[in-house]
Amino acid sequence: MKIVVIDGQGGRLGKLLVEGVKARLPKAEVWALGTNSIATATMLKAGADCGATGENAHAILGEVTPAMAQAVGGCRAKKFLVPMNSCGVVIAGVQDQPLPGYVAQAVEQMVRELEK
Repeated sequence: MKIVVIDGQGGRLGKLLVEGVKARLPKAEVWALGTNSIATATMLKAGADCGATGENAHAILGEVTPAMAQAVGGCRAKKFLVPMNSCGVVIAGVQDQPLPGYVAQAVEQMVRELEK
């Protein structure tokens, strides 16, 4: 099974996700897709099997561009999103907690989905 982790900026969230997925699903092939080379390198150091750096975001360096969002949104794969209230986006119904808590929930939901 292939799991793709997408992250930008310094890759901290992606690093946590790669580590969590590798711990819970050691046979999974984890692909790290960074919006910049720092994020990609961070996820590779965390144990991703392969990595690639996406479109160069020139408006906000290291963030997801509209083209990237469209590619991910149009993909038929199941998507697991980690809420980031620090970006000025509030997601109703999401309990505020530290980032590692969100990552643990995302990985747990991936495991449950794959067990179906």
